[in-house]
Amino acid sequence: MLYTITFNPAVDLVINVPSVTLGDLNRSVGENYVAGGKGINMSVILKRLGFVNTAVAFLGGFSGTYIQSELEKDNIIVKRIEIDGITRINVKLKSQEETEINANGAYVSKEKFEELYTYFENVLTNEDTVFLAGNKAPGMTSEHYVMIAKLCQEKGTKLVLDTTKELLTQCLPYEPFIIKPNHHELGELFDVVIDSEEQIIHYAKQLQKQGAKNVLVSRGKEGSLLVTTDGQIFTANVPKGTVVNSVGAGDSMLAGFMSSYLQTGDYMTALKQGAATGSATAFSVGIATLELIDTLLPQITVTKIQ
Repeated sequence: MLYTITFNPAVDLVINVPSVTLGDLNRSVGENYVAGGKGINMSVILKRLGFVNTAVAFLGGFSGTYIQSELEKDNIIVKRIEIDGITRINVKLKSQEETEINANGAYVSKEKFEELYTYFENVLTNEDTVFLAGNKAPGMTSEHYVMIAKLCQEKGTKLVLDTTKELLTQCLPYEPFIIKPNHHELGELFDVVIDSEEQIIHYAKQLQKQGAKNVLVSRGKEGSLLVTTDGQIFTANVPKGTVVNSVGAGDSMLAGFMSSYLQTGDYMTALKQGAATGSATAFSVGIATLELIDTLLPQITVTKIQ
């Protein structure tokens, strides 16, 4: 089974306003509501690519119920850990410039995390994959991420990890199967500015020395680069299209990559699928459709450079 974890999910309210004037009344010309959170994005993509998966999330209030209902519409299994607060609502403003206002999120108590941890302790096996993505919720610490990473290592479960600098580095000793920083985040991990392919390769290998098995680096319009656990290095380009909404593109890329890798065990095929899937979401209001992913796939070229 594939499991995604979203500690701090959200409903993303995407508002289109031609021109914004601060301090005045502004009227929208269109709105969209999107069930958000990195793990939730991954669940949606995985299901659209044909993979049954379980979305595990802390959910509360009317917004939490909305997220659950949206996932269930896509026939995604939802393991809801009920919290006392209301799941956050983020505002994504589309105007002259793209502006985001992310809410803090509801508090997660020690007891609620223990409920989630016990669930995984009981169900995980060495045939499972866990996608742990996004930031911690209020009430949580980096230790909660370490506990999940350590549990996956003990169970022989593949861990797919995509999170912040602090949380990522503390989980590396538990050998996540794959991590996916973008090139800016990769530089932040080592307090450097990344401006070349050679630097990306160098620092990706440093992360492998710290425990990561595979390192996938997204590079925006420059494409992506993968350093594998067996020493291979691949690059992929970006297909033609117009970026509509960058939210969820990285999550989609990682989910697309893993969906292919779990089927084929082939890194080149997986990177091609990941590149097409990430771009398809970037070209969409919400998470990409299978039709758009399939349309972009022939435009992706994967090159082995080592």
